[in-house]
Amino acid sequence: MFEIIAPAQVAGLSWWPPVLVILALLVINVVNNRVAPQSHYLLWSFVSAVVLIALGLLDGNSWSDMGLGWGYLIPGLLWAVGCIGAVTAVYLVGASIRRTRAAFQDERMAELTGGRLAFQALLEVPLGTVLLEEIAFRAVLFSMLARRFGVGWAIVISSILFGLWHVLPSIGTHEQNPALGSVVGEGRRGNVLAVALSVLTTTVAGVLFAGLRLVSGSVLAPMGLHWATNGLGYAFGWALIRLRDRRR
Repeated sequence: MFEIIAPAQVAGLSWWPPVLVILALLVINVVNNRVAPQSHYLLWSFVSAVVLIALGLLDGNSWSDMGLGWGYLIPGLLWAVGCIGAVTAVYLVGASIRRTRAAFQDERMAELTGGRLAFQALLEVPLGTVLLEEIAFRAVLFSMLARRFGVGWAIVISSILFGLWHVLPSIGTHEQNPALGSVVGEGRRGNVLAVALSVLTTTVAGVLFAGLRLVSGSVLAPMGLHWATNGLGYAFGWALIRLRDRRR
């Protein structure tokens, strides 16, 4: 159903390409979260994704190795649609139950207009966050690691790095999400626990995304799940906060 990436002997391949990609991701992460103006986020993310793909091709990976081959487009799309439907169903159930509803209420959503929400969910998340992260971790880095160490280690290493990628954006999130804040607490300790929880959950998510990339042969499958988790999460959070405010 999909092309298995055959592991090569580590001695037969240079070590520096994956190290270069990891260093590039470190720079991109800092720029995304601490340097680049929000208005330039989409352009910066797109350029970064193109550069990473170029590095993957220069390392000898084919388009299919990176989950970007045309031959797996349809399976990838089908898996993506299925994932979006499954996440929608889970969110509908979670939003309808009072105990789990608070998990959606990120106070940052209260400041968004309908237009800004649409831009964030339909453009910024899929073309900025999802595109860059899936190209980086499930396409380029994954294929580089799989050729050197095998698929198993590629899943483990890329997923851990994906979790660490979320350290900077998770700082302070416990202050905007009441449900998260009630779990981890307040102050510095709460911040450390919030970051640790974010790294853990995104590492697990990385394993799931890598699995989808393998069974479908395409990065479109994890892209679908990734977008649904983030983009629909914003939409549900925004709608529930608006509903809460109207009832007050």
